Amino acid sequence: MSESSSLSTESNTAAVVSSSPAVTIVLPCRNEARHIDACLRSLLAFEPPPGGFEVIVADGRSDDGTREIVERIAVEDGRVRLVDNPQRTTPFGLNVGIGAARGSIIARIDAHTEYAPDYLRQCVAVMSETGADDVGGPWVAKGHTYVQRAIAAAFNSAFAVGGARAHRRQYEGPVDNVYLGCWRREVLERVGLFDEEFTRNQDDELCFRLLRSGGTIWQSPRIRSWYTPRASLRALLRQYFQYGYWKVRVIQKHGAPASFRHLVPGAFVAVLLLLTPLAFLVPAAAMALAFLLTAYAIPLAVASILTAARAGWKFLPLFPPVFACYHFGYGLGFLFGIWDFMVRRRGAGRFVALTRS
Repeated sequence: MSESSSLSTESNTAAVVSSSPAVTIVLPCRNEARHIDACLRSLLAFEPPPGGFEVIVADGRSDDGTREIVERIAVEDGRVRLVDNPQRTTPFGLNVGIGAARGSIIARIDAHTEYAPDYLRQCVAVMSETGADDVGGPWVAKGHTYVQRAIAAAFNSAFAVGGARAHRRQYEGPVDNVYLGCWRREVLERVGLFDEEFTRNQDDELCFRLLRSGGTIWQSPRIRSWYTPRASLRALLRQYFQYGYWKVRVIQKHGAPASFRHLVPGAFVAVLLLLTPLAFLVPAAAMALAFLLTAYAIPLAVASILTAARAGWKFLPLFPPVFACYHFGYGLGFLFGIWDFMVRRRGAGRFVALTRS
């Protein structure tokens, strides 16, 4: 190849890299050295939507080599850019990434989720076809270890999540929340970016704000991804404690829950905590406690059996404690959130360390 041809090729490559892409993928991360290489290469292998895409990694001051890996891939592929997230929180990283984005469409991506090759292209297509302000696919879990596979199977059960449409694999239509999300930049400019107070539930709060402004959130089974669940019951309990805790702040900020199902776990746990000591003193309380526990145990057993019939009988012993982690973790977190945010009238309380992990 002649020198002039080589210069021409380099010039064309530079033009492709510097042109404004239609879509910007924003990936917040911190200390993901074990996963970031495979994650980025899977994103770069996406079927491109019309106009192409770029990937912005908002790194939260990683100290395990993550930044070096991203920088190396950015040299190899000009579609990748690294930006700094000095606050080390997810919402701040998302906002930094959005601020640096060149695309007119913003897609949020998680490093621990697997994506279909046409994920991004389908996001853009569904947005165009429906005119929705926010689009995404069903929230489907996929485990790899024995415990993760049990958690994933329960996660995909209506009993775990109160029948939320976001977990229905074949549902297509409006929802009150969507996994990850893809928006036109103008929508985020209209309703505002992610609230940086919410170290958890920031997407939930943004969806609530979007709906209240008259926007539409649309779920399509054509947008396929597979979320990797926690690897232990303890981690699952902690995760749902955080979700319940921050849900209270979302409700407090907006003056109402997005759905009645968000209140059920907290109310259930509150009644159990009230009845348990009274049961030793008041016979009627003991009867009410027995009735309530039975009313929970029966659907728990039925859901465990039905989920095991679908996912495999070897997981049956784990399903009751997994379901309990979903319900009691969320319920306890919700009650502590009420105590911190509504009773004591303070910001994120003693459990802020939990919610930042």
